[in-house]
Amino acid sequence: MTSTAGKIWGREPAMWSALINAFIYLLGALVFNFSPEMESLLIAVTAAVLGIVVAWQTQDGLSAAILGFTKAFLALLLGFGLNVGADQQALVLSFVAAATAMFVRTQASAPVQPKEGSGVAGDVRPEAVI
Repeated sequence: MTSTAGKIWGREPAMWSALINAFIYLLGALVFNFSPEMESLLIAVTAAVLGIVVAWQTQDGLSAAILGFTKAFLALLLGFGLNVGADQQALVLSFVAAATAMFVRTQASAPVQPKEGSGVAGDVRPEAVI
């Protein structure tokens, strides 16, 4: 069974981001003659908006939004002249993802559903654990 959590019209946000980014580059090259700054601004807005959409859909208001805004910030820095290689971008995004996951993990807990007839929640008798 495939989960639809975090998907937008049945597709992963990364797929939408790639399609929208390609469309922006296509429009910039063939129709509007966007400057590098304008392209980076549009890419940044796309990353931020998709981060917010995924955060809203998955009810995870923190990690998806932070990653979206980090991608947006990197796009703006690159568009306005900062020389950052792909490996450095990957390191920044990996660090932000790991740091966000470390925080979110401490804030989340799964609900415990006791099995019928096992006594109270948290019962540790061997016959209560299956």
